[in-house]
Amino acid sequence: MAPAAPASPVSHVSDTARWVAMYRAMESERPDALFHDPWARRLAGPEGEAILHSIPKGEAMAWPMIVRTQVMDEIIERAAGAGGIDTVLNLAAGFDMRPYRLALPASLCWIEVDLPELLASKQAALAGERPRCALEVIAADLSDDAARRALFARVGASASRVLVVTEGLLGYLPSERVARLAADLHGEPAFHAWLLDLASPEILKRLERIWGEALRRSPLIFGPAEGTAFFAPYGWREVEYRSTFEESLRLDRAMRFARLFAWLGRFYPRRTRERFRRLSGIVLFERA
Repeated sequence: MAPAAPASPVSHVSDTARWVAMYRAMESERPDALFHDPWARRLAGPEGEAILHSIPKGEAMAWPMIVRTQVMDEIIERAAGAGGIDTVLNLAAGFDMRPYRLALPASLCWIEVDLPELLASKQAALAGERPRCALEVIAADLSDDAARRALFARVGASASRVLVVTEGLLGYLPSERVARLAADLHGEPAFHAWLLDLASPEILKRLERIWGEALRRSPLIFGPAEGTAFFAPYGWREVEYRSTFEESLRLDRAMRFARLFAWLGRFYPRRTRERFRRLSGIVLFERA
């Protein structure tokens, strides 16, 4: 009889919220922290710390998560501060604390959506805390097509210009579900921009080698070979692409030997350099 497979440290996609919160806690506790999330360790709890220490290269892989957080922070603050948007719709928000920690206009409406049990846990941990802008919390299952479209219609009817955020969500969805989501978002005229993170097939293969066993119940599966062009048929055009690798150098949160790799990359053909910089990134789309 074959031995039972060891329990996966990530038993549900919701566990990734605690795991990513631990990365924010690690960064916040550095003397040179890029951002400060004083609630992160509380929200991660012992479960998040256990996940971080049980997955392969858990701490060594902190840098792309921290870079993603900081770059999205910058883009969101810029969009909100410029007065171009009146609403942020954060889908699969997890334990994101941006409404509490970013410099946002008090008039901004921030709507976060996630599963009921996750949001209940978050709200219990944040009892007594006050966000910096108007915050609405909606419990919903985004995999339910009818419920998702009804939610989008309600938000679209009450807002003028919406920035949609899907941090850390798309990677866990099959391509057909991403396509339906993209089409549904574009179906609301008020949904002006969409901020997301995107991986390539090469990155998914690398992560499968490192985290395949740990994430077998919630695998990372979406990394389109056509990159941002995947979204064009659904009405979205790329307006800003921030390479995770390049941003890690800018923010001084790069992996080992990154500056050597960057120097060697100067000798590659332009097409190869562009493929490398688009292995993983943070993308801002606008309606086409």
